Amino acid sequence: MKHWKLAGSTAMMTILAGTGAFAQVTPEEVWQNWQDMTSAYGQSVTAGSVAREGDTLVVSAVVIAYDKDGVVVNGTIEKMNFADKGDGTVAITMSDTYPIDVKMPATAGVEGAKPSDLAVTISQPGIVITASGTAAATNYEFNGPSIGIKVESKDAADPTVVNGTFDATMTDTTAKYLVFGDTSAKKITSEFAAKSMTMTFAGADKTIGSDFAFNATVADIAGNSNGNFLDAEAMVDIAAALKAGFAVDGGFTHGPVTFDLNVNEPEAKTTKIAGTMASGGITVLLDATKLLYGGGNKGVAFTLSSSNIPVPEVKVGYAESAFNLLMPVAKSDAPSDFAFLTKLVDFSVSDDIWAMVDPAGALPHDPATIIIDTKGTARLTADIMDKTAMDALGDAPPGELNSLDVTELKATVAGAELTGAGSFTFDNTDKTTFGGMPAPTGKMDLKVVGANTLMDKLVTMGLLSQDDVMGARMMVSMFANTATDKDEMTSTLEFKDKGFFANGQQLQ
Repeated sequence: MKHWKLAGSTAMMTILAGTGAFAQVTPEEVWQNWQDMTSAYGQSVTAGSVAREGDTLVVSAVVIAYDKDGVVVNGTIEKMNFADKGDGTVAITMSDTYPIDVKMPATAGVEGAKPSDLAVTISQPGIVITASGTAAATNYEFNGPSIGIKVESKDAADPTVVNGTFDATMTDTTAKYLVFGDTSAKKITSEFAAKSMTMTFAGADKTIGSDFAFNATVADIAGNSNGNFLDAEAMVDIAAALKAGFAVDGGFTHGPVTFDLNVNEPEAKTTKIAGTMASGGITVLLDATKLLYGGGNKGVAFTLSSSNIPVPEVKVGYAESAFNLLMPVAKSDAPSDFAFLTKLVDFSVSDDIWAMVDPAGALPHDPATIIIDTKGTARLTADIMDKTAMDALGDAPPGELNSLDVTELKATVAGAELTGAGSFTFDNTDKTTFGGMPAPTGKMDLKVVGANTLMDKLVTMGLLSQDDVMGARMMVSMFANTATDKDEMTSTLEFKDKGFFANGQQLQ
């Protein structure tokens, strides 16, 4: 299996591209703080010359170097100017472009992988960074008409290497940072926005004659973060870093997106994917007690056409998707909140796909929806970020469940719909009544509409037999109340008094 050459470089480029932002109230202090911050990320910074020219500190031939775990990075900025504006602020400008060389070892465990030798170019014409505030708490404001990054392989001429190029440009970029603390621990809050971003990613495998090209545009980008950051050495052990105060809380949103992917393979095989998205975003929070990760998008649609599929094209879309996970991460004596959400609303596929399972059109082709929204409390008996503590548990669970609320349960497909909601508490002192799980108390209400009609149609289509449907209906009758005048069933499932009840009838 071949290995594309650009994997793993994005994080390092982000660090190097952003480190010019750290300063204090005089040009000399600005330059020193910039060196301290890059050192905190495990990089070394040297300059060919540092000299005052009037109210400006001119730093020339700046070399940024990084060497760890086989990754070697060297970047050179021809000139940086730290200008005292005379009002307690410092304006930082630098060369419009600067190069970065990145060498990475072959990816372990990937057949055919080779070391990477990349040439990276950062372009930021007209960017101005203004530093203000005090030595203890420094504010930074960025304004960049255009900021770009281009990544190319240095061994593109080697026919045995799968090569790729990546190019991204953001326009009308603004950012604000507030930084305070020493070099080993800093608190940083930030805001970021860009009017648009364009991306291209292309590659070719000359040995088999294949190539691909990916293009995307993203509008109305915005982000924010608030965190306590430690130096690179302290971050090696994430469990220890969290206990030492590392924390981050941030989010990212974007507006309309368009993208397309074209893949050409041997024997004239092609694949094309094109799509759009109305909006999306993610949220991340991590501290010593909890982890929150969530995201979603709206208005997604894409089309796939390929010589490798049995239909001319496939169209897929959905109105909304969302995911959210909140969970405790630290051992505690008291229960902590958790939550889990997964949502896919109005998912639809083209009739070409429906025709493969329903050629006669017997089923409604309405969009499908699934929603599972839960929350509750749980108590951890070990720090889940601590590998040693987790290994010591063996097969034992890392905690205990105390309560669970099913806020919403919904599934709709082919004309049938299931809805429900419920709430439970759990007795962790009783793990015998229900075969090893803590004894629950609570109930859940369920409602199904259209299930009988759907089963009848599946029999007509030959996907189910009459015996299958009869057995299913007999099973459902044990748990559900069926309305006589419409295709509707309801059920209340309840755990109480160490027993399990369905619609008031005790089953255990």
